Amino acid sequence: MKRERAKTSKQADGSYSRAWRRFSKILLVPLIPSMMKRDWHGKQNFPAEGGMILAANHLSYMDIFAMSLYSYEAGRYPVFLAKSTLFDVPVLGAVIRKLGQLPVHRNATDAALVLRDAEAGIRKGACVIFYPEATVTRDPAQWPMVAKTGAARLALMTGAPVVPVAHWGAQDILPYHSYRPRLVPRRTVHVLAGPPVDLSAFEGQPLTSKGLHAATQALMKDITGLLAQLRGETPPAEPYHPAVARRKTRQELRQPQQDQAGTDGPPNSGTAAGSATTQDSSATPDSGTTADSGTSQHPGTTPVPGTTPAPGTTSVPGSTQATPT
Repeated sequence: MKRERAKTSKQADGSYSRAWRRFSKILLVPLIPSMMKRDWHGKQNFPAEGGMILAANHLSYMDIFAMSLYSYEAGRYPVFLAKSTLFDVPVLGAVIRKLGQLPVHRNATDAALVLRDAEAGIRKGACVIFYPEATVTRDPAQWPMVAKTGAARLALMTGAPVVPVAHWGAQDILPYHSYRPRLVPRRTVHVLAGPPVDLSAFEGQPLTSKGLHAATQALMKDITGLLAQLRGETPPAEPYHPAVARRKTRQELRQPQQDQAGTDGPPNSGTAAGSATTQDSSATPDSGTTADSGTSQHPGTTPVPGTTPAPGTTSVPGSTQATPT
C-alpha cells in the first residue's frame, strides 16, 4: 500500500506548467475547429470556479478533442484521466504531466487509491473530464452502456458538482477502430450540457456498492436524456450491458446444437412399436398370418372354411376348430 501511494504521488500531484498549457491553447484552439463544425449548447451550466466533474458519453477518440475545446470555451481548462502507465512513457509522460493531466491507477488494490490523484486535482480546482463508461460504448445503436462507478464515487468523496454532457457526431469523423479521420467535408459535432446531477440523496451516506450504482444510474440517466434530445430519438429502456449481451449470444449459438442433439436422439418406444407393426403387416401368407383377421395361426392349422376364430381363441394344430384359450 505504501509503495502504491508513493508511486501515485510521483506520477502526478495535480500541478502543471503554465507555459505548457499556454502552448496547448495556441496549438489546439485553432486546430480543433478545422476538424469539425460545432453546434454546442449548455455551457452556462459550468461553475465558474472550483473543482468539478464533466461526465460525458464516449463514442470515438475524436470526441476527446471536442470535449477539450468545449470545456475550454466554457471557461475551464480540460483535465483528463489517463492510464497510469502512460505517465511512465518517456516524453509522453512528461508532457501530459506538465499539462496537469491525471492518472488512473486501475491496478491498485484499494478502490479509493484508484482515483487518489483525481481527487487531489478536484480539490485543487480542476475540471476533470470523466467517461463513466470507461471506454467507447459497445451498444450497437451507440447509446450509453452500463457505466462504472468511478465518477459517482469521486463526486461523493469530494462534493464536486457533476455536469452531464452528451455529444453526437464525433463518431462520423473518426469511427471507433478507425485510424483515418474523415476531415473533408467537415462534419458537425453536437454537444449539450445539462445542470449538475442531483446526488443529494446519496450525500453523507456510506460508499456502498448499492449506493454507488444507484448514483451512477442517476448520472447516466441524465447523460442519456441529453443525448436523446440531440438525436431526436427515444433511448432504450435499459442500458446495453456487454457481459449480458455476450452471454445471450453464446446461448443463441448453443441453441441450434441442442435442438439438433434432440432430433438425433434414440427413437422412443412408440416409434419402435410403430416400426414392428409395419413389419407384421407386411408379412406374406406363407408365414401363416391372415391379414384380414389380424390373428396368428400355428403352422399346419387349417381354419374352418368361411369362419374365423372367435376373439380370445387360438387354433390347435391338427384340428379344424378353435378352442378357448
